[in-house]
Amino acid sequence: MPKDSSPDLVVVGFDPAWTVRGKTLTTDMYDLLKPLALHVEHIGSTAVPGMAAKPVFDLQAGVRDLQEAQHAFAPLLADRGFELTPYRQDHVPAGSDDDPAHWTKRLWTRRGHREPDVNFHVRVAGSPNERLALLFRDWLRAHPAAVPAYARFKQVLAGAVPDLATYADVKDPVVDLVIAVAEPWARATGWRVADALTPRTSAQHT
Repeated sequence: MPKDSSPDLVVVGFDPAWTVRGKTLTTDMYDLLKPLALHVEHIGSTAVPGMAAKPVFDLQAGVRDLQEAQHAFAPLLADRGFELTPYRQDHVPAGSDDDPAHWTKRLWTRRGHREPDVNFHVRVAGSPNERLALLFRDWLRAHPAAVPAYARFKQVLAGAVPDLATYADVKDPVVDLVIAVAEPWARATGWRVADALTPRTSAQHT
């Protein structure tokens, strides 16, 4: 199988401009989608200082109801160059016996637009998949010594697999390992989802 040469499979070195751009994107999306969007956060590797990443911003919105959000967001996001994907299920961490129904989402993507490429994850506020995305980001931010190893893993993986689907399948168990370490850290430090949210929102939750 030929290697997918799309930007989604290119992992590049950290760009300090990602931090500022991420803040602008989350503010713009929150202003566009509130009040149904309770908050919009910059997640994923571009949100971690020093982390190599695919040059695609991952953003996450927390909502009360996915179906309601899908209908309301669809025309607004289409005007911004987003397309709704068929992906509605997040990976459930290995060893978890949680109901996969708790890990549902909606995912919009934007590619080749005048604005930056974005994966826009819409998850239920208070859901385990919303929490995992924030905990993963915040644990890496709090442990910069772990960033080079994870970044190198992603760079090697991107050069070794044929497509983005394989990349995600291989990476998921490594994310599980990070979360296995991050959970004790969260308990020890008192980390909460509410503390991970941008202060501009008032609908914070634990």
